Amino acid sequence: MDIIEIEMKLIDEDTDQPRYQFDEEALEELMKSIEEIGLLSPIKVRTTGNGRYKIIYGNRRYKATKLLGRTTIPCIVSTVTDEMEIYLEQIAENLTREGFSPIEEAEAFNKLLNDPKFRSSVKFLSGKLGKPESYIKNKCELLKFGNAVKKLIVSGTEIRKDKLTEDQLLPLKDLPIEHRDPLALIVARDELPVSDVKKIAKLFKDKTISDSTKDKLLFKTGSGLIETWSTHEQNKAERAKPAAEPKPSAKADKQAKQRELQLAEGPHAKEEMNQQATGASHAASTTPIALELQQLAAALPVFSALPPEVLQSARAIPAGEQESFAQDVESLIGHLEKHLAEWKTVRELANLKSITTANTTTT
Repeated sequence: MDIIEIEMKLIDEDTDQPRYQFDEEALEELMKSIEEIGLLSPIKVRTTGNGRYKIIYGNRRYKATKLLGRTTIPCIVSTVTDEMEIYLEQIAENLTREGFSPIEEAEAFNKLLNDPKFRSSVKFLSGKLGKPESYIKNKCELLKFGNAVKKLIVSGTEIRKDKLTEDQLLPLKDLPIEHRDPLALIVARDELPVSDVKKIAKLFKDKTISDSTKDKLLFKTGSGLIETWSTHEQNKAERAKPAAEPKPSAKADKQAKQRELQLAEGPHAKEEMNQQATGASHAASTTPIALELQQLAAALPVFSALPPEVLQSARAIPAGEQESFAQDVESLIGHLEKHLAEWKTVRELANLKSITTANTTTT
Protein backbone atom coordinates (compact mmCIF):
# COMPACT_ATOMS: atom_id res chain seq x y z
CA MET A 1 0.00 0.00 0.00
CA ASP A 2 1.80 3.06 -1.30
CA ILE A 3 1.55 6.45 0.39
CA ILE A 4 2.21 9.48 -1.78
CA GLU A 5 2.20 13.23 -1.22
CA ILE A 6 -0.53 14.95 -3.23
CA GLU A 7 -1.03 18.67 -3.62
CA MET A 8 -3.92 19.96 -1.54
CA LYS A 9 -5.30 21.96 -4.45
CA LEU A 10 -5.88 18.75 -6.44
CA ILE A 11 -8.06 17.13 -3.76
CA ASP A 12 -11.83 17.61 -3.39
CA GLU A 13 -13.88 16.80 -0.32
CA ASP A 14 -16.67 14.23 -0.62
CA THR A 15 -19.82 16.14 0.31
CA ASP A 16 -21.85 12.92 0.10
CA GLN A 17 -19.87 11.00 2.72
CA PRO A 18 -21.57 9.64 5.89
CA ARG A 19 -19.86 11.98 8.35
CA TYR A 20 -20.68 15.66 8.02
CA GLN A 21 -20.60 16.98 11.62
CA PHE A 22 -17.20 18.24 12.76
CA ASP A 23 -16.62 19.54 16.28
CA GLU A 24 -14.67 22.80 16.13
CA GLU A 25 -12.83 22.18 19.40
CA ALA A 26 -11.73 18.71 18.26
CA LEU A 27 -10.59 20.18 14.94
CA GLU A 28 -8.46 22.74 16.79
CA GLU A 29 -6.83 19.96 18.82
CA LEU A 30 -6.08 18.00 15.64
CA MET A 31 -4.48 21.08 14.06
CA LYS A 32 -2.15 21.48 17.07
CA SER A 33 -1.24 17.79 16.92
CA ILE A 34 -0.40 17.95 13.20
CA GLU A 35 1.60 21.13 13.72
CA GLU A 36 3.65 19.59 16.54
CA ILE A 37 4.24 15.99 15.36
CA GLY A 38 2.87 15.83 11.82
CA LEU A 39 0.00 13.81 10.33
CA LEU A 40 0.22 10.28 11.73
CA SER A 41 -2.35 8.64 9.41
CA PRO A 42 -2.67 9.38 5.69
CA ILE A 43 -6.05 10.12 4.14
CA LYS A 44 -7.52 7.90 1.45
CA VAL A 45 -8.53 9.26 -1.95
CA ARG A 46 -9.65 8.02 -5.38
CA THR A 47 -9.04 9.43 -8.82
CA THR A 48 -11.88 11.29 -10.52
CA GLY A 49 -10.29 12.19 -13.84
CA ASN A 50 -8.48 15.30 -15.10
CA GLY A 51 -5.72 14.63 -12.56
CA ARG A 52 -7.96 15.29 -9.58
CA TYR A 53 -8.80 13.24 -6.50
CA LYS A 54 -11.77 12.90 -4.15
CA ILE A 55 -11.50 11.96 -0.47
CA ILE A 56 -12.82 8.54 0.57
CA TYR A 57 -12.04 9.07 4.25
CA GLY A 58 -9.99 11.57 6.22
CA ASN A 59 -12.04 14.74 5.67
CA ARG A 60 -11.23 16.02 9.16
CA ARG A 61 -7.50 15.49 8.71
CA TYR A 62 -7.74 17.20 5.32
CA LYS A 63 -9.56 20.21 6.86
CA ALA A 64 -7.00 20.56 9.67
CA THR A 65 -4.07 20.32 7.26
CA LYS A 66 -5.65 22.87 4.96
CA LEU A 67 -6.24 25.31 7.85
CA LEU A 68 -2.54 25.02 8.73
CA GLY A 69 -1.66 26.22 5.24
CA ARG A 70 0.11 23.00 4.17
CA THR A 71 0.47 22.56 0.40
CA THR A 72 0.58 18.73 0.32
CA ILE A 73 -0.85 15.85 2.34
CA PRO A 74 0.09 12.12 2.50
CA CYS A 75 -2.52 9.96 0.72
CA ILE A 76 -3.39 6.37 -0.10
CA VAL A 77 -4.82 6.23 -3.61
CA SER A 78 -7.61 3.65 -4.02
CA THR A 79 -8.44 1.94 -7.29
CA VAL A 80 -11.97 1.01 -6.15
CA THR A 81 -14.71 2.47 -8.37
CA ASP A 82 -17.84 0.70 -7.05
CA GLU A 83 -19.99 3.27 -5.22
CA MET A 84 -21.33 0.70 -2.76
CA GLU A 85 -17.84 -0.46 -1.77
CA ILE A 86 -16.63 3.11 -1.36
CA TYR A 87 -19.59 4.09 0.85
CA LEU A 88 -19.24 0.95 2.97
CA GLU A 89 -15.54 1.71 3.43
CA GLN A 90 -16.38 5.25 4.53
CA ILE A 91 -18.86 3.97 7.12
CA ALA A 92 -16.48 1.28 8.38
CA GLU A 93 -13.69 3.85 8.81
CA ASN A 94 -15.92 6.29 10.69
CA LEU A 95 -17.28 3.57 12.98
CA THR A 96 -13.76 3.16 14.37
CA ARG A 97 -13.36 6.86 15.16
CA GLU A 98 -14.82 9.17 17.81
CA GLY A 99 -17.31 11.82 16.83
CA PHE A 100 -19.36 9.74 14.38
CA SER A 101 -22.79 10.58 15.79
CA PRO A 102 -25.70 8.11 16.12
CA ILE A 103 -27.75 10.20 13.68
CA GLU A 104 -24.94 10.17 11.09
CA GLU A 105 -24.79 6.39 11.47
CA ALA A 106 -28.58 6.11 11.16
CA GLU A 107 -28.67 8.26 8.02
CA ALA A 108 -25.82 6.27 6.47
CA PHE A 109 -27.54 2.93 7.15
CA ASN A 110 -30.85 4.31 5.90
CA LYS A 111 -29.21 5.49 2.70
CA LEU A 112 -27.73 2.06 2.00
CA LEU A 113 -31.08 0.41 2.68
CA ASN A 114 -33.34 2.76 0.72
CA ASP A 115 -31.32 4.75 -1.84
CA PRO A 116 -32.12 3.35 -5.32
CA LYS A 117 -28.42 3.12 -6.22
CA PHE A 118 -27.72 0.84 -3.21
CA ARG A 119 -30.87 -0.99 -2.04
CA SER A 120 -29.02 -3.21 0.44
CA SER A 121 -30.54 -5.45 3.10
CA VAL A 122 -29.96 -5.30 6.85
CA LYS A 123 -28.44 -8.78 6.69
CA PHE A 124 -25.99 -7.69 3.96
CA LEU A 125 -24.90 -4.60 5.92
CA SER A 126 -24.54 -6.64 9.09
CA GLY A 127 -22.14 -9.02 7.33
CA LYS A 128 -20.16 -6.26 5.64
CA LEU A 129 -19.78 -4.00 8.68
CA GLY A 130 -19.52 -6.63 11.39
CA LYS A 131 -22.47 -5.19 13.32
CA PRO A 132 -25.53 -7.13 14.62
CA GLU A 133 -28.73 -6.63 12.62
CA SER A 134 -30.39 -5.24 15.78
CA TYR A 135 -27.65 -2.56 15.97
CA ILE A 136 -28.46 -1.34 12.45
CA LYS A 137 -32.24 -1.50 12.97
CA ASN A 138 -32.08 0.43 16.27
CA LYS A 139 -29.96 3.17 14.72
CA CYS A 140 -32.52 3.59 11.91
CA GLU A 141 -35.32 3.90 14.50
CA LEU A 142 -33.73 7.20 15.62
CA LEU A 143 -34.81 8.74 12.31
CA LYS A 144 -38.45 8.55 13.44
CA PHE A 145 -37.87 11.54 15.72
CA GLY A 146 -38.08 15.18 14.62
CA ASN A 147 -35.14 17.53 14.09
CA ALA A 148 -35.45 19.14 17.54
CA VAL A 149 -34.93 15.73 19.14
CA LYS A 150 -32.25 14.57 16.68
CA LYS A 151 -30.07 17.56 17.59
CA LEU A 152 -29.91 16.34 21.20
CA ILE A 153 -28.83 12.75 20.44
CA VAL A 154 -25.31 11.89 21.54
CA SER A 155 -23.13 8.77 21.60
CA GLY A 156 -22.64 6.66 24.70
CA THR A 157 -24.89 5.90 27.66
CA GLU A 158 -24.14 8.79 30.03
CA ILE A 159 -27.32 10.69 30.91
CA ARG A 160 -26.85 14.45 30.66
CA LYS A 161 -29.19 17.42 30.86
CA ASP A 162 -30.64 18.47 27.49
CA LYS A 163 -28.99 15.49 25.78
CA LEU A 164 -30.43 12.13 24.72
CA THR A 165 -28.87 8.71 24.40
CA GLU A 166 -30.08 5.98 22.09
CA ASP A 167 -31.14 3.90 25.11
CA GLN A 168 -33.34 6.74 26.39
CA LEU A 169 -35.07 7.17 23.04
CA LEU A 170 -35.74 3.62 21.90
CA PRO A 171 -38.59 2.94 24.41
CA LEU A 172 -40.49 5.87 22.83
CA LYS A 173 -39.93 4.95 19.18
CA ASP A 174 -43.33 3.29 18.57
CA LEU A 175 -45.46 6.08 20.04
CA PRO A 176 -47.37 8.49 17.75
CA ILE A 177 -45.27 11.51 16.72
CA GLU A 178 -47.51 13.91 18.70
CA HIS A 179 -46.50 12.11 21.90
CA ARG A 180 -43.08 10.75 20.90
CA ASP A 181 -41.21 14.02 20.39
CA PRO A 182 -42.67 16.01 23.34
CA LEU A 183 -41.89 13.09 25.66
CA ALA A 184 -38.33 12.86 24.31
CA LEU A 185 -37.81 16.55 25.09
CA ILE A 186 -39.16 16.02 28.65
CA VAL A 187 -36.75 13.09 29.06
CA ALA A 188 -33.83 15.30 27.96
CA ARG A 189 -34.83 18.25 30.14
CA ASP A 190 -35.39 16.18 33.28
CA GLU A 191 -32.48 13.73 32.75
CA LEU A 192 -34.72 10.69 33.14
CA PRO A 193 -33.09 7.25 33.48
CA VAL A 194 -33.96 4.55 30.95
CA SER A 195 -36.05 2.66 33.53
CA ASP A 196 -38.32 5.71 33.96
CA VAL A 197 -38.61 6.23 30.20
CA LYS A 198 -39.83 2.64 29.84
CA LYS A 199 -42.55 3.26 32.46
CA ILE A 200 -43.68 6.45 30.71
CA ALA A 201 -43.74 4.66 27.34
CA LYS A 202 -45.90 1.92 28.89
CA LEU A 203 -48.29 4.57 30.23
CA PHE A 204 -48.69 6.17 26.79
CA LYS A 205 -49.15 2.78 25.07
CA ASP A 206 -52.05 1.90 27.41
CA LYS A 207 -55.18 1.81 25.24
CA THR A 208 -57.47 2.32 28.23
CA ILE A 209 -56.21 5.91 28.50
CA SER A 210 -57.77 8.31 25.99
CA ASP A 211 -55.66 10.38 23.60
CA SER A 212 -57.06 13.59 25.13
CA THR A 213 -55.86 12.49 28.57
CA LYS A 214 -52.45 11.62 27.15
CA ASP A 215 -52.29 15.07 25.55
CA LYS A 216 -52.86 16.62 28.99
CA LEU A 217 -50.14 14.46 30.54
CA LEU A 218 -47.58 16.15 28.27
CA PHE A 219 -47.83 19.22 30.53
CA LYS A 220 -46.38 17.26 33.44
CA THR A 221 -42.74 17.03 34.46
CA GLY A 222 -40.83 13.77 34.26
CA SER A 223 -41.41 13.07 37.96
CA GLY A 224 -45.10 13.93 37.52
CA LEU A 225 -45.39 11.38 34.71
CA ILE A 226 -43.75 8.69 36.86
CA GLU A 227 -46.17 9.50 39.69
CA THR A 228 -49.08 9.18 37.24
CA TRP A 229 -47.71 5.84 36.00
CA SER A 230 -47.46 4.57 39.59
CA THR A 231 -51.03 5.61 40.41
CA HIS A 232 -52.34 4.07 37.18
CA GLU A 233 -50.58 0.77 37.92
CA GLN A 234 -52.00 0.69 41.46
CA ASN A 235 -55.50 1.30 40.12
CA LYS A 236 -55.07 -1.50 37.57
CA ALA A 237 -53.93 -3.86 40.31
CA GLU A 238 -56.96 -2.96 42.42
CA ARG A 239 -59.34 -3.59 39.51
CA ALA A 240 -57.68 -6.92 38.81
CA LYS A 241 -58.37 -8.27 42.31
CA PRO A 242 -61.00 -11.07 42.55
CA ALA A 243 -64.56 -9.80 42.99
CA ALA A 244 -65.46 -12.55 45.52
CA GLU A 245 -65.23 -10.28 48.53
CA PRO A 246 -68.55 -9.27 50.18
CA LYS A 247 -70.01 -6.04 48.95
CA PRO A 248 -69.41 -3.24 51.45
CA SER A 249 -72.35 -1.55 53.10
CA ALA A 250 -73.41 1.91 52.02
CA LYS A 251 -71.84 3.32 55.17
CA ALA A 252 -68.51 1.55 54.55
CA ASP A 253 -68.59 2.63 50.93
CA LYS A 254 -69.11 6.25 51.97
CA GLN A 255 -66.23 5.99 54.45
CA ALA A 256 -63.97 4.57 51.72
CA LYS A 257 -64.86 7.44 49.41
CA GLN A 258 -64.08 9.90 52.17
CA ARG A 259 -60.66 8.29 52.72
CA GLU A 260 -59.98 8.48 48.98
CA LEU A 261 -60.98 12.15 48.98
CA GLN A 262 -58.63 12.78 51.91
CA LEU A 263 -55.77 11.26 49.95
CA ALA A 264 -56.53 13.36 46.89
CA GLU A 265 -57.19 16.65 48.65
CA GLY A 266 -54.52 16.68 51.34
CA PRO A 267 -54.13 16.48 55.12
CA HIS A 268 -56.81 19.06 56.00
CA ALA A 269 -59.59 17.43 53.99
CA LYS A 270 -60.68 15.10 56.80
CA GLU A 271 -61.10 17.97 59.25
CA GLU A 272 -63.11 20.00 56.76
CA MET A 273 -65.33 17.04 55.86
CA ASN A 274 -66.00 16.31 59.54
CA GLN A 275 -66.99 19.92 60.08
CA GLN A 276 -69.39 19.76 57.11
CA ALA A 277 -70.87 16.44 58.25
CA THR A 278 -71.29 17.64 61.85
CA GLY A 279 -73.01 20.84 60.81
CA ALA A 280 -75.34 19.03 58.43
CA SER A 281 -76.24 16.31 60.97
CA HIS A 282 -77.13 18.89 63.62
CA ALA A 283 -79.52 20.54 61.19
CA ALA A 284 -80.99 17.32 59.81
CA SER A 285 -83.41 16.81 62.67
CA THR A 286 -85.07 20.22 62.33
CA THR A 287 -86.39 21.32 58.90
CA PRO A 288 -86.55 20.21 55.24
CA ILE A 289 -84.03 22.92 54.30
CA ALA A 290 -81.55 21.38 56.72
CA LEU A 291 -81.94 18.04 54.92
CA GLU A 292 -81.29 19.78 51.60
CA LEU A 293 -78.13 21.31 53.11
CA GLN A 294 -76.97 17.92 54.34
CA GLN A 295 -77.45 16.32 50.91
CA LEU A 296 -75.71 19.12 49.05
CA ALA A 297 -72.79 19.25 51.52
CA ALA A 298 -72.29 15.49 51.15
CA ALA A 299 -72.34 15.71 47.35
CA LEU A 300 -69.88 18.60 47.02
CA PRO A 301 -66.16 17.72 47.20
CA VAL A 302 -63.90 19.72 49.50
CA PHE A 303 -62.47 22.64 47.55
CA SER A 304 -58.89 22.26 46.38
CA ALA A 305 -57.20 24.61 43.89
CA LEU A 306 -56.45 23.02 40.53
CA PRO A 307 -52.71 22.40 39.94
CA PRO A 308 -51.11 24.87 37.48
CA GLU A 309 -50.49 22.14 34.92
CA VAL A 310 -54.18 21.16 34.98
CA LEU A 311 -55.26 24.79 34.51
CA GLN A 312 -52.79 25.25 31.65
CA SER A 313 -54.08 22.12 29.92
CA ALA A 314 -57.15 24.17 28.96
CA ARG A 315 -54.92 25.71 26.29
CA ALA A 316 -54.27 22.27 24.79
CA ILE A 317 -57.87 21.31 24.05
CA PRO A 318 -58.15 20.33 20.34
CA ALA A 319 -59.82 22.91 18.12
CA GLY A 320 -62.73 20.58 17.37
CA GLU A 321 -63.54 20.18 21.08
CA GLN A 322 -63.10 23.79 22.25
CA GLU A 323 -66.69 24.91 21.59
CA SER A 324 -68.21 21.88 23.36
CA PHE A 325 -65.83 22.31 26.31
CA ALA A 326 -66.68 26.03 26.61
CA GLN A 327 -70.41 25.20 26.63
CA ASP A 328 -69.89 22.62 29.39
CA VAL A 329 -67.98 25.17 31.47
CA GLU A 330 -70.72 27.78 30.97
CA SER A 331 -73.38 25.24 31.94
CA LEU A 332 -71.46 24.29 35.12
CA ILE A 333 -70.96 27.95 36.09
CA GLY A 334 -74.67 28.61 35.49
CA HIS A 335 -75.71 25.76 37.80
CA LEU A 336 -73.24 26.84 40.48
CA GLU A 337 -74.44 30.46 40.31
CA LYS A 338 -78.05 29.34 40.74
CA HIS A 339 -77.07 27.24 43.77
CA LEU A 340 -75.09 30.17 45.18
CA ALA A 341 -77.94 32.66 44.76
CA GLU A 342 -80.42 30.29 46.36
CA TRP A 343 -78.24 29.48 49.38
CA LYS A 344 -77.43 33.15 49.89
CA THR A 345 -81.18 33.64 50.28
CA VAL A 346 -81.26 30.78 52.80
CA ARG A 347 -78.41 32.40 54.69
CA GLU A 348 -80.22 35.75 54.79
CA LEU A 349 -83.40 34.09 56.08
CA ALA A 350 -81.44 32.18 58.72
CA ASN A 351 -79.66 35.36 59.80
CA LEU A 352 -82.98 37.21 59.96
CA LYS A 353 -84.44 34.44 62.13
CA SER A 354 -81.36 34.59 64.38
CA ILE A 355 -81.68 38.35 64.78
CA THR A 356 -85.40 38.10 65.55
CA THR A 357 -84.81 35.38 68.14
CA ALA A 358 -82.07 37.43 69.77
CA ASN A 359 -84.29 40.51 69.95
CA THR A 360 -87.14 38.52 71.45
CA THR A 361 -84.84 37.05 74.08
CA THR A 362 -83.54 40.53 74.96
CA THR A 363 -86.97 42.04 75.41
